[in-house]
Amino acid sequence: MAQKLPRSIWALGIVSLLMDVSSEMIHGLMPVFLVSVLGASTLTVGVIEGIGEATANITKLVSGMISDRTGRRKPLTVLGYGLGTLSKPMFALAPTAGWVLGARFADRVGKGIRGAPRDAMVGDLAPKGMEGAAYGLRQSLDNVGAFVGPGLAMILMWAFAGDFRSVFWVAVVPGVLAVLVLILLVREPERHTERPPKMKLDRAALVRMGAPFWGVVAVGAVLTLARFSEAFVILLAEDHGLALALAPLVLVIIYAVASFASYPAGVLSDNFGRSGLLIAGFMVLIFSDTLLALASGTGQVMAGAAFWGLHLGLTQGVLAALVAETAPLEYRATAFGVFNLVSGVALLIASVLAGWLWQALGPGATFTAGAGLSVLGLIGFSALNGKARRKV
Repeated sequence: MAQKLPRSIWALGIVSLLMDVSSEMIHGLMPVFLVSVLGASTLTVGVIEGIGEATANITKLVSGMISDRTGRRKPLTVLGYGLGTLSKPMFALAPTAGWVLGARFADRVGKGIRGAPRDAMVGDLAPKGMEGAAYGLRQSLDNVGAFVGPGLAMILMWAFAGDFRSVFWVAVVPGVLAVLVLILLVREPERHTERPPKMKLDRAALVRMGAPFWGVVAVGAVLTLARFSEAFVILLAEDHGLALALAPLVLVIIYAVASFASYPAGVLSDNFGRSGLLIAGFMVLIFSDTLLALASGTGQVMAGAAFWGLHLGLTQGVLAALVAETAPLEYRATAFGVFNLVSGVALLIASVLAGWLWQALGPGATFTAGAGLSVLGLIGFSALNGKARRKV
């Protein structure tokens, strides 16, 4: 089925792959760099991660609205990837945690600018009935970059004798390649509506989004609250004795599993429905958090990381397809912005709470809280899904 998808969807996936190689080379080392080199606390790590991701998701709302109003997707996507690439040298130069926060902020603004227009473009390009496959493919290639990046970071840490900053400089290269592929190989589809709407995010517009869309937003928010930043999985592995140079191995495992799961999950959701995949995603996250909460060695942490990745593979592409399906077509990019804004707020809360629990009660409490939230989310989603089926 993948060969039937348009070339531009493949190109967008490759762009995501390259940028994730660039970003995750830095992200995989950043928690350890902050704590071990710059002397930051785990609460600071949580705040930086939360503010960074929240910034990206707030920016997605603005860029999504601009994209819908102008009827253009590609210019904003190019701008966002370009800004993300330009932010990378700031990490290599960072003398303090505050500087890292600034670099992370710039990087995430770039991610926010490109996110909603790009995701809307995938929906615009996807053939009818293949939305899950299209989003699954893009997410799968994105996840390939997310595990290749940390793997490359480990190799370079060995080659550069543990010099974090040299690795950060190398991370600029795949970012530049991502921008070039986007400019040269991605062709923006024609607008489906004759006149771009004058979108205002008022009460009427929010109601027009519809109950099914807001249900998807609620599910995404609960999953985000239960699944805080992967930085804490990296710190847990280090806490159990993983060498500093091997810290990115956690992300390699998470995103390798997510990459293999994303496309099949998208195809399955096209053929058998989305709800079952989301329920399975909740259950896998509960199991992952439980393993991590009870971990007594690096082996158990790595097993927990693998199930964390399986959860991502089962849910990320499926949720994106649901946003594209349930939102009004003329407001598709705005809908992705709204979805990511709510998820961003949830991630900020989750990451700060995770850092506070870790500092106050230890890592076990952090992951136990994640498992508890996942259980509540599973119960709520199952009840709502059952009610919807009864109405049908």
